[in-house]
Amino acid sequence: MSRRSGGRAARVAMRAAPLAEDLRPIRPGMRGGRYAPLSESGVRRIHEAALEALEEIGLADAPPSGVELMTSAGARLGDDRRLRFSRALVEDMLAKAARNITLHGRAPKYDLHLEENRVHYGTAGAAVHVVDPFTKKYRDPSAKDLYDAARLAEHLENIHFFQRPMVCRGIEDILELDLNTIYACVAGTRKHIGTSFSGPESVEPSLRLIHMLAGGESEWRARPFISNTNCFVVPPMKFATESCVAMENCIRAGMPVLLLSAGQAGATAPAPLAMAIVQAVAECLAGLVYVNSVVEGHPAVFGTWPFVSDLRTGAMSGGSAEQALLTAGCAQMHRFYGLPGGAAAGMADSKLPDIQTGWEQGISNALAGLAGLNMVYESVGMQASLLGFCFESLVLGDDVIGQALRCVRGIEVDEDTVSIETMREVCIDGPGHYLGSDQTLRVMQTEYIYPILGNRMSPKEWDEAERPEILSEARARVTDILSSAGMQVPSELDRRVRGEFRIHF
Repeated sequence: MSRRSGGRAARVAMRAAPLAEDLRPIRPGMRGGRYAPLSESGVRRIHEAALEALEEIGLADAPPSGVELMTSAGARLGDDRRLRFSRALVEDMLAKAARNITLHGRAPKYDLHLEENRVHYGTAGAAVHVVDPFTKKYRDPSAKDLYDAARLAEHLENIHFFQRPMVCRGIEDILELDLNTIYACVAGTRKHIGTSFSGPESVEPSLRLIHMLAGGESEWRARPFISNTNCFVVPPMKFATESCVAMENCIRAGMPVLLLSAGQAGATAPAPLAMAIVQAVAECLAGLVYVNSVVEGHPAVFGTWPFVSDLRTGAMSGGSAEQALLTAGCAQMHRFYGLPGGAAAGMADSKLPDIQTGWEQGISNALAGLAGLNMVYESVGMQASLLGFCFESLVLGDDVIGQALRCVRGIEVDEDTVSIETMREVCIDGPGHYLGSDQTLRVMQTEYIYPILGNRMSPKEWDEAERPEILSEARARVTDILSSAGMQVPSELDRRVRGEFRIHF
């Protein structure tokens, strides 16, 4: 018994040791693409309709600098001041567009390789409230809240990048808001960061801060660890003038951009799901022309983000099945063009992390990953159709994404996984079960994943453990991570930053 116990203890210790990256059952950048809500002919028809819309309808309200850039590239400015784009121009820019790009983290292990159908999950959004699921109250977010969210993301394995999920409403000065947004994110995590700018005037001072954090402009340009999430259009089919100027400045500064088209089906985008995708694709193709008119081959994420309306009320419905289908359909269009793509999933319409949040997060995150979406934004933490951010929902969402990633990975069939030798040993010469077999022990870590907060106790065990509730467990995990999560900016550099900029946390 002693020998058996010692052997078992050794095996338990071995299984508890961290796995090599290539042996982990789930990891960033796994290949999706098995799910396709659009037929091949449907994808082609959406592409053709988008080209037709660009040639005949075009986009209004480009800034003068954008008009000059895009007309020099071949766009036509009509008497109605709308820019129109020929099929030949779009196809030429598609050929020049950057593919297989890398979004860098400050630590190389967090680099995101946006190749083909590799899937990454992260945060995003502009929530104007923080949600407390215990008091059931909403309050204004602070810079400290954003910093804490970034620190949580740093320590959640299934969150692969961090785009600011909330607006620090306590900061009234717009420039200070943008600077604190960047610094709270960088101070909290070394993963790739996404941020927005309130206006073009924020870009230059923000770059001074970013260069400080990178160690200089050349270091920044070599490994740009922040991307600009840019709502460059105001759907339907208009450029967002000031955002476009900010985007031009970011491109010239070497910052990757997310071209974000966020029409709402039934309101600012057509109600049929296919047509909502058509408009988003058309707008993002125009954005692609714009980007490559500024700097050819500049890294850009094709951000078709059509949202859904509840047509009974006109309110947004981010947690709907239609939203999940739209996001998966957009992933197919990204794959059709061979472009790095991003869209939104995981948003909950529910006001609190409850069973409704669970099904809304689970369905859309799973479909996005299965469709091979490179960047799944807003995948965790977002409540009330993006109006609220919840810390407990963030850590619970880490488990949800883990399950989604396991679905993305699929089932491997090889000589080992379908060999009948273990079956022969168990059934003919062995104990008649597979518990404790070498094969079972070998695959229990590499083929199976185990939730951190998800409860798999029997009712008896659960009762003996004093009936733990998942929200309380989630809050305990938030507290545990934040109690030990340190600052990701060295103290001397932190002092320099605070000496030059007014930091609010």
